[in-house]
Amino acid sequence: MNISLKNQRILVTGASRGIGRAIAKQLSESGAEVIIHFNSNAAEAEKLLSELVNPAFIESCDLSDVNQVVGFIPKLVEKYGAISGLVNNAGIARSAPDDLPTSKWLEIWQETLQVNTTALGILCKEFVAQSLVNQNGRIVTISSRAAFRGDTPDYLAYAASKGAIVSLTRSIARHYGKQGIKAFLIAPGFTRTDMAHDILSQYGEDFALNDIALNELTKPDDIAPMVTLLCSGLADHATGTSIDINAGSYVH
Repeated sequence: MNISLKNQRILVTGASRGIGRAIAKQLSESGAEVIIHFNSNAAEAEKLLSELVNPAFIESCDLSDVNQVVGFIPKLVEKYGAISGLVNNAGIARSAPDDLPTSKWLEIWQETLQVNTTALGILCKEFVAQSLVNQNGRIVTISSRAAFRGDTPDYLAYAASKGAIVSLTRSIARHYGKQGIKAFLIAPGFTRTDMAHDILSQYGEDFALNDIALNELTKPDDIAPMVTLLCSGLADHATGTSIDINAGSYVH
């Protein structure tokens, strides 16, 4: 099977590192024109840009600032033209132990939901609006196994934020399918990324390895091919589905 994303323009959030970086490279290798979103890591975004085989662009947006998020998609459409795909990859995972003062706990909760849920919802809303014009668009959202099986007490905010976007994805898929818009969800487990480094440092790698069915942790390159397939249109009848890529650590 030959997957071609030629003539597709796809926005990947949080693309300067980790899973997003692997996704951007895979999409570009398959022929897509990629818009690389980053927050503050401009140097890594520029480096990725130089590595991609097809024309690509970099754009910054602080997803924790709702004023930057609102209007971000329309700005990109005006600058580059219609966007055929949105890959919601950017996210944060901050530890908030249950013995924290409630005010500090709340601060972490609000920041996590702003970046992982509210910003993502705005991006989806604005992406759908521009996609309705051409009756075509695909959204691939990176959630987490935590959305389905829960997480440890210090990552309640992370699990809640990832659970909310499951319902969002399914709602978009069910309501807008006949208008050409498809939406999919991928739920990884522990993946070797900078974001997961803090968690692995806290709990130890053996904790993660003992939790999976395979001999090694998932890598970003293990997730990118599925995103490419979903963006291609070859799996459109899977719209609304959730795909587990967690090395057998949670099966539902």
